[in-house]
Amino acid sequence: MSTPATLSPAALHRLVREGRAPRLLDVRTPGEFRAAHIPGSTNVPLHTLRAHRAELVGHLDAETVLVCRSGQRAKEAERALADAGLPELHVLDGGIAAWETAGAPVERGPERWDMERQVRLVAGSVVLVTGVAGIVVPGAHLIGTAIGAGLTFAAIRNSCALGVLLSRLPYNRGPRTDLRTVIAELRSSR
Repeated sequence: MSTPATLSPAALHRLVREGRAPRLLDVRTPGEFRAAHIPGSTNVPLHTLRAHRAELVGHLDAETVLVCRSGQRAKEAERALADAGLPELHVLDGGIAAWETAGAPVERGPERWDMERQVRLVAGSVVLVTGVAGIVVPGAHLIGTAIGAGLTFAAIRNSCALGVLLSRLPYNRGPRTDLRTVIAELRSSR
C-alpha cells in the first residue's frame, strides 16, 4: 500500500488563506476536537470513520485532508478509506500539533488534556502505586510490569489500548458523533 500524501501545515494554511481550502476531516475524539480544531474542519472520530467508511466514501474526494493530533490516526483513517475505495487522500503532516506550532488559526473550546498526557498519567500512576504497594503486598509490582509491557507493545505496534479505553470515558467523548449529522455537514461544506 502506498504511503499517504502529506500536506505541510504551511501549504494547508496557504490554501486556506487563498480561499482554496480542501475538505478537512478531523479524526480525533469529539472531546479533543472541542478543545481545539482547525476552523472549518468536520469531526469524524476514527472509530466512527472505520465503522461507516462505506457511507462516508461517497462524500469525500482527493481534496480531503485528514487531521489528528500528530498524524498517526490520520494515517490509519487514510488506510481505512483506501480499503473502502478512496485511495488518494492527504494527511496533515504533524497533525494539529504542527498546525498550531506553525501559528495557523485554531478554534478553541474548553481546555482538556490530550490523550497522550492522560495515558502517561494513568500508566505512571499505576506503576507508582503498585511499586510502592509491592513493599507491603508481595507481587503487586507485577501490575506495573504488565503496564510497562503494554506500553512497550503499544510503541512497537504504534497503537494504544489504554488510549482507546480512556477515549471512551465521558470526559473524552464530548458530544456524540451522529453519522447523519456528519454526512449533512460534508454535503453542505462543498
